[in-house]
Amino acid sequence: MRADCAVRLCSAVLSVLFVVLGQGSDVSDAGRCEGGGARCADLEQDRYSTAGAMRAVVVREFGGPEVLKVEEVAVPQAQAKQVLIKVSAVGVNPVETYIRSGTHNIKPPLPWTPGHDVAGVVEDVGKEATKFKKGDRVFTKSTVTGAYAEYTVAEEDATFRLVDRLSFQQGAAAGTPYMTAYRALFHRTHGKPGETVLVHGASGGVGLAAIQLAKARGMVVMGTAGSSEGMELVRKNGASHVFNHREEGYTDKIMAATAGVGVDLIIEMLANVNLEKDLELLARHGRVGVVGSRGRIEMTPRLLMTKESWVIGVGRDTEKELGETMAALYAGFTQGTLNPVVGREYSLEQATQAHKDIIETKSAMGKVVITI
Repeated sequence: MRADCAVRLCSAVLSVLFVVLGQGSDVSDAGRCEGGGARCADLEQDRYSTAGAMRAVVVREFGGPEVLKVEEVAVPQAQAKQVLIKVSAVGVNPVETYIRSGTHNIKPPLPWTPGHDVAGVVEDVGKEATKFKKGDRVFTKSTVTGAYAEYTVAEEDATFRLVDRLSFQQGAAAGTPYMTAYRALFHRTHGKPGETVLVHGASGGVGLAAIQLAKARGMVVMGTAGSSEGMELVRKNGASHVFNHREEGYTDKIMAATAGVGVDLIIEMLANVNLEKDLELLARHGRVGVVGSRGRIEMTPRLLMTKESWVIGVGRDTEKELGETMAALYAGFTQGTLNPVVGREYSLEQATQAHKDIIETKSAMGKVVITI
């Protein structure tokens, strides 16, 4: 017993010396864990302890982009079926600007760190998590502690493996944009091969995802953008016909491209500006899937009546639908038919500018990303 105590005391002293001398915790843990057992398993978990500080964007009051402040906060810990991710890239979504401003119906408790879409490497997992291990490349569709940070915690079921052919920046553009586009095209508007789809506002993250997905499904794909550069980007990603939605009379050109029949379905990114035009562009029994809107609108209901058309809101997948969505997306990411397009990149300290630009830009050019 005394010999055993002496060994433990010596080990403890050596552990302290190693830490003080900067030799790291691995040697210290190995010494304490000699002999194995449950305590060793706990110490192995402790090796990847989340103790420490990190930089994160923190919102302490709702308001303009200036309320986004970078602060030093504690690194969060993964609990139960959660994963801790060391963040490499973050996708910036327009909805985060609405929530930040306080105008969205969702008002998270403050302080709040924005963001859903991250890509990075698993740093730690909760004790009940089984899908991932330290070092796995992953991306998310949502987070528990916020994405605009050096580390984030996400639920295991909201985290997905990032295929090797995609960069972390592309991974940050893979979650919300592709899941939203897939839901809009196939779960809500029920797009079919051979149908004509117009992606209204196609040069942003969701728009380009919709173009790629519709093309891969065998649909006739049309898209609009607000600049010549945006139009070229939409064309490169698979659209057969591209139009400038800032050009006078562009809807006449769309109708001419369909020989006057109209389009079967429209994926709409800015309904408060375009919905009335969309209803005029639809073929009989056509559908509009509303992905985005920034205000109220007056419309003419008779346009729905005469064509027996539908306007359908697009939200989030149910748990059952998510399995189908991810199976389709993984096939596309792996085979190369789906390739997230990264636009402007910002640092964490430039989050304020990213929020300004994503709203004020005249023509989106891929997914806005924050790199860590």
